[in-house]
Amino acid sequence: MHFPRCGWLLVAAFLPVAWASAQPARPPPVLPAGATVERDLAYVTAGHERQRLDLYLPPGTGTPRPLIIWVHGGGWSGGDKRDCPALRQGYLDRGYAIASLNYRLSQDAVFPAQLEDAKAALRWLRANAAKYNLNPERFGVWGSSAGGHLVALLGTTGGVAEFDVGADAKVSSRVQCVMDDYGPTLFTEMDPHRVNDAAMVHNTPNSPESRLIGGWIGDPANAAKIARVNPITYVSPDDPPFLIVHGDIDPLVAHHQSELLYDALRRAGVRVRLNTVKGGGHGAGFGGAELEQMRRDFFDRWLQDADNDAARWPAAMRSSTAAVAVPAGAKKAKKAGGR
Repeated sequence: MHFPRCGWLLVAAFLPVAWASAQPARPPPVLPAGATVERDLAYVTAGHERQRLDLYLPPGTGTPRPLIIWVHGGGWSGGDKRDCPALRQGYLDRGYAIASLNYRLSQDAVFPAQLEDAKAALRWLRANAAKYNLNPERFGVWGSSAGGHLVALLGTTGGVAEFDVGADAKVSSRVQCVMDDYGPTLFTEMDPHRVNDAAMVHNTPNSPESRLIGGWIGDPANAAKIARVNPITYVSPDDPPFLIVHGDIDPLVAHHQSELLYDALRRAGVRVRLNTVKGGGHGAGFGGAELEQMRRDFFDRWLQDADNDAARWPAAMRSSTAAVAVPAGAKKAKKAGGR
């Protein structure tokens, strides 16, 4: 199988799980002294084997801790909670608790099972906040790719009761902020805006998007399912602040997907920043001091009330950072149709 040079290193994030699982796993991060971890906590009693989370608690005691919840990517058909970037970027040292969750994959159940699971995990964490010394009013979510799509849905469906099913139904699943890394939004607009020679063709009956909704996204009969899975469908003025990060030559999820979400949030009056990683692919080229500071400021502002640069961001803004390493072939990548 041939993959274009601009995206081959990260194609696994959106191809079937059989391919993704063959990739070498990174070693687990070293936790700070005094930090603890509770692994494989079931957030649904007697539920599916995927309905579990890992909870990392920072050193020390005292005031309840703000919580960052990581939702992994993998095309809704792969990925695992063990690979959690918040652990690698020092948030435990900064006083945050971190939860990393698994959810049912598309081969286990079609949408909205994935969103229902993420909301069940949030409700379980809130219901058990006192036990783990968490601040239930300071929950932020972060995800990439398919996980970015799910955290965007968590941000825009805070007041949508239909997705809160199961235990702790009266406990809120709202979040206080959302960090969405290159998550899809409107499935039918993915192919028209993809970069030339992109590895992924989405409008097929077996694409990750079609498998997620349980039907071909190109079939007009599935229009309601496509709307239901789109975070933009639920945007409202009371949504929490968003930080969206997306590479401008992403070969798997076109940058246009985040532009659509940014525009919808901006029009609704929601606080939102879209940061474009110039020369960035599907997570490739992300990092560097400027972007990492942006992320820290965002969480510190909305989860710890810090008076930092993020406190002075305008209500809606666009920005850009340079990729830390330009992917091979980046200079040749252009959007299909001259877009």
